[in-house]
Amino acid sequence: MSETRTTSVAVLGTGIMGAAMARNLARAGLSVRAWNRSREKAEPLAAHGVGVEDTPAAAVRDADVVVTMLYDAPATLDAMRAAAPGLRPGTVWAQSATAGLDGFGDLAAFARERGLTLVDAPVLGTRQPAEEGRLTVLAAGPEDVRTVVAPVFDAVGARTVWVGDDAATGAATRLKLVVNSWILAVTHGTAEALALAEGLAVRPEQFLDAVAGGPLDMGYLRAKAGLLLDGALTPPSFATTTAEKDARLIVEAGRAAGVRLDVAAAGAERFRRAVEQGHGDEDMAASYFASFEE
Repeated sequence: MSETRTTSVAVLGTGIMGAAMARNLARAGLSVRAWNRSREKAEPLAAHGVGVEDTPAAAVRDADVVVTMLYDAPATLDAMRAAAPGLRPGTVWAQSATAGLDGFGDLAAFARERGLTLVDAPVLGTRQPAEEGRLTVLAAGPEDVRTVVAPVFDAVGARTVWVGDDAATGAATRLKLVVNSWILAVTHGTAEALALAEGLAVRPEQFLDAVAGGPLDMGYLRAKAGLLLDGALTPPSFATTTAEKDARLIVEAGRAAGVRLDVAAAGAERFRRAVEQGHGDEDMAASYFASFEE
């Protein structure tokens, strides 16, 4: 690809993360087309210079890089199958959804069947980092396509961490599951500590003051506690429904590896209860409500 030619990118999936990524790609001067299952959710991107298409096939046609940022592996596979008429062999596919190991295997198989160059590229970050183009991209893929995806990853992220050159091994997806297991554990820990404070008539500010500045303090504790204390769970940085899905993928991956993940399994159940209570579209800090009967 010529250095003077504008990289063209297709973004499939314009939810919280995908929409922010598409805007940042367009802002960086790349040619961007987008598709979303519900077109009305993608329409606002037109004001940012993103071409909104009716079908995945139209969005990916002639794209140098296809970025998928959908809910899960089945949704991603459905979209890519629909995109197939517009894909050409050798197209670079940066798969950024949290797909899980079994799901990722299905996606890798599709890439092989279609002759696509797959880059395993999940991202770390939530709404605000996505909006600011400060995600961390975890990536695995061939050396010879890294210059192709560099302008894409640079536009959406503050840094790219390459963890391997064979995307099919799912090395980046595996790392994402490990990181997410920690993120979800901290979220539940924060939610339960604040719930216990409520139950014991301890002011949450006392808890936060007690750990302030020491080894038990951390930015994520402050962020999630702040959302709960301020009643600012919507719009979500990371929705409870998505967190439940990710938690179950983590448990499944551990089970397949012979690793028992009791905390992750209990956390998935907390998220399920919170969703059942009506908090599915709120930030995953809504795990707090799973501590109480409603």
